[in-house]
Formats: sequence, C-alpha cells, structure tokens
Amino acid sequence: MNRFWLRISSFFLLLLFLVLAGLGFSVAKLVENSYKDMVERQLLHDADMVVKSVGGSLFSDAPHLQERIREWYGGWDVRVTIIDKNGKVLADSSEDPEKMENHRNRPEIRAIFDDKKEYGMALHRSQTLGYKMMYVARPVYDENGETKAAVRTAISLKEIGKVVDQLWLNLAIAMGIAFLFSGIIGIAMARGITRPVEEITRVAKTLVKKDYSQRVAIRTKGELKELSDAMNLLAESLQSQMEEIYENQQRLSGILNNMASGVMLTDLNHRIVLVNPAMENMIGIKAKDLIGKFHIAAGKSFGLSQLINRSLTEGKSIHEEVHVYFPKERILDVYIAPHVNIHGEKKGVITVLHDITNIRRLEKMRSEFVANVSHELKTPVTSLIGFTETLLDGAMYDEEVAKKFLKIIHDESVRLNRLISDILLISKVEQEGLPLKLEEIDMVSVIEECVDTVQEELTKKQLQLSMPEREEVRFEADRDRLKQIILNLVSNAIMYTPPGGKIRIDAADRGEEVHFVIEDTGIGIAKKDIPRIFERFYRVDKARSRNSGGTGLGLAIVKHLVESHHGKIHVESEPGVGSKFTIVFPKKQNRIG
Repeated sequence: MNRFWLRISSFFLLLLFLVLAGLGFSVAKLVENSYKDMVERQLLHDADMVVKSVGGSLFSDAPHLQERIREWYGGWDVRVTIIDKNGKVLADSSEDPEKMENHRNRPEIRAIFDDKKEYGMALHRSQTLGYKMMYVARPVYDENGETKAAVRTAISLKEIGKVVDQLWLNLAIAMGIAFLFSGIIGIAMARGITRPVEEITRVAKTLVKKDYSQRVAIRTKGELKELSDAMNLLAESLQSQMEEIYENQQRLSGILNNMASGVMLTDLNHRIVLVNPAMENMIGIKAKDLIGKFHIAAGKSFGLSQLINRSLTEGKSIHEEVHVYFPKERILDVYIAPHVNIHGEKKGVITVLHDITNIRRLEKMRSEFVANVSHELKTPVTSLIGFTETLLDGAMYDEEVAKKFLKIIHDESVRLNRLISDILLISKVEQEGLPLKLEEIDMVSVIEECVDTVQEELTKKQLQLSMPEREEVRFEADRDRLKQIILNLVSNAIMYTPPGGKIRIDAADRGEEVHFVIEDTGIGIAKKDIPRIFERFYRVDKARSRNSGGTGLGLAIVKHLVESHHGKIHVESEPGVGSKFTIVFPKKQNRIG
C-alpha cells in the first residue's frame, strides 16, 4: 500500500528527475546542434576552397583530375568528392571513383542539380565507408554559368557522438548524486510530517473494518493531538453503538430474507429503498435494478404504483387483491401502510405482497369441481330416484313397464359408474401421475382392436370408416392407455358424426415420431370452443353428449394420457365440416425418473 510520505517523496524525486533530465537534454541538444553548425560551416568553406583550386581544370584536364584530388586532399580529415551532373563520381580523395556507385539521387546532390540551390547538406550513412557522415555540396559552373558538376565535402560524425555520450554520462552521475542526497532529505522530512496522519488513518481504517479496539497513540501536539483524541472517543462510542445496530440488523435481515411475502420500502421521494428476495421473485425484477429507482419501475404492470401513490398522498393503509401477468400469472394480496420513524414522522410506505395464487386456484378448482360433479351426478341420480319411485308406486306390477324402467335404471347406473370411474381416473392422473407399462407395440393393431370394439355403433349409424394400410407402425407406449386414447377419440367421432358420414383413421411413421390422425365429417367445433375442449366437464354439444352417455371427461383424460407419453395433441375443426385430431408420439419414451 502506498504511504503518504512515500507519495510525497516520490513526487519530489520525480520533479527533480524531470528538471535534471530536461536540463541535460537541452544542453546535449545545444552542444550537438552547435557542433553540427560549426562542422557544416567548415565543410562549406572547404568546398569553396576546392572549387577555387580546381577551377577551369575540372573541364580541361578531366583525365588527371583524380590524381590531383588524391594528391592535394588525400591527407585531409575531410573527404572530397567531385560529381558530374549525371551523378558519376569524377574524383574522390578516399576511394577509387570507378568502384563508387552513381550519386545522382543523394539528397545533397539533388539539392544542387534539381533544386538549383547554392549548396546542399545532408546527414546519412556512407555506403562506401559504412558510417554516418555530414555531406555538403557546392555547384561548379562553366564559363556560361551552367552547373556542370558539384564538389562535395564530407566528415564523420563520430566525434560529436563521443562528446554527447560523455555529456550524458556526466549528467547521469550528477543526477544520481542529486537523487541520493535529495531522496534522503525528502524522505526524512516526509516521514516527520506524515507519521501522525498515518497513525490516525490506520485507526480510522480499523474502525471501517468494525475493529473498535485500536486507539491512536502519538506524541505530537497541536491540531493533530486534538484530532487523535477525538478519534479515540469516536471509536469508543462506535463500538457500543455498532454492536447494538449489528444485532438488530441481523435479526431484521434474517426475517426479511426468509419471508415468503414480498416486502418493499419506498421513501417520500417515491424512490425504492429496500426490496427483499420474495418481492424480486413476485415482480420479476432484481433488487439491484430497483434500489434508488421510482416505484413505478416495480409495479407498472399491475397498478401497484397507483396504490403506493394513494398511500403516500392519503397517509392511509391500503388492502387490495390484484392480478399480475408478469413474469407469470399470479394473484397477490397487497397491503400498503405508512412507514414512520421513532418520532412519528412519515418517512414513506411499506408494501407487503402475499402470493395467494394457489389458495385462489384451489378454491376455484374445488368450487368448479363440486359444481360440475354435482351437476353431472344430478341427472342420473334424479333418473334413478324417479324411476324407482314410479316402480314402487305400482309400475313394477306391469311387466312391460317394469322391464322398460329397469333398463333405464340400469343404463343410468352404468353411466353413473362410468362417470365415477372417469372422475377417479382423471384425479389420479392430475394429482399423482399415472404409471405406464411401456412396451414396443404396433399402433395399427391397436387401432384395429378399437375399431372392432365400436363396429356395432359404426354399423348402426351407417358410417364409412377408412383405416390405415396394414403396415406396422411401432413405437414405445402403454398398450391399455393407448387403447383408451383411441377409443375415446373414435367414440367422439361416432357420437358427433351424423348417419352416413365418414371417419378416417391414419397412423404413420415419421422418423423419430409416430403420428396418429382421426378425422370425421361431423358437426365440427366452433373456433371459440377449441381452446376449452380439453377442460373437465366441458361439452361442445351438451345435450347430445349427455344423451349418448358421455361424461364430459373423455378429452381431458385423452390430453393427460397423451402428455404422460410425452406426446402432443392438436385439433383442427370447422362447424358443419368436421374435426381432425392429430397426436404426435415420440418413438422412445424417457424412462429416467
């Protein structure tokens, strides 16, 4: 962790480094530039001397030019080169011109011939000597004033490099010594200034970490001494208060986090202050996305915001029941009450939500079930009582009448027994789930068995039945439950198809699935009724279904049995045209669990 004194010392040393580095760099650049300017002037002077000494012999005595240049300037530190306007080296004081490449594109030469300058200067690496040099070129004019050649002088820059390197070495030594002494002095001063502050900071940090046993112990005087005493008093006071607060907070937090009811606290500015996990679940929004936001963010989907506004405005408690459709459909019991502090001042409102969905659903299911069962049982029971009383009143002595009434009593008893059996079956399927005896079966053979069972009814109504081709369609299912599904659908098709109508049954292998289809030319189902035909006791044609012995539970049982096989059922129908039921079964059942 960076200490305060260390930061002060580091800042001082960094500032010193920047000053020395800037000064050293400036001095080095000044020396380097001055040296280069001096060398450039000297090279210009040397080039002018060469131009004057060569003079007209450059053009009149060209074959002996190399010998003269080597003789006159071969011992100089300065290299002399004469280049014609095509870039060919005519003479050089250090190298054989014949071995040297064309110099036309050298920057100092282009400045003479292309830019028509009085002189050209460039710094670049010598291709011949292999190190960096400074080049200066002067034009050579003929008697007509035209530039015919250039005299170039050059010198190595190694010397300036040595000077600059030595300067940097001296600066580094000086900076090191300055850093050493300045660092020692700066650190000592910083430590003396910041040690009391660090001690107070250390104790303050322990207070933040809820460690109230530490105290400030410094011998300084003045304002820092007063500050340390105040810090010690604060630590003692906080120690006792925080213990009490922490205990109460833990108790309240445990209650809120484990409540089944949703709790939300809203302040007077209409902003959310607190949300417990149950409330998150009920409204489908995380607490981190709600805290600090306006309460409309939590209840805009079901009017909770309006209720909170009412409570904040009127200062009264509100108790209502609301329906929620996001993130899923729920029925919530909402209780909103004013939130006041220990002084009785209003600070906001507390909202409590109880999820009573299951309670209301069970109440509705119980009510509907009792009503439906009572209604369905009423007809056969009334018939049984009525015909029994008639027999007791003397009809039993009329053999023909007695036989007729007894048959009716028998039929109603059978219907009553079927109704009770269906009620028990669907209750078992819905509440406990129905165990399946899975085996690989041929659907076509099961269809044939079911058709044999209802053949008499088909003949009686003169219905035309088309069957699937005799090709096996094998898949995994419970044979008895599959027969129950098919018989229910075939019986419905017979029941709702007028005499002379048609019924088509088909089964097909679709790779990983098996499709079963039953289609009739019956009365059909209205579009508004299709979503409800799988409800218990729901009948499209109530009179026809009841008169034919239907219980109103057949399609509900079919749907549950299909789903127990992990299948799906789909209905297409049009009134006056007919209905088509399609069931899709997976070929293999998941046996896990």
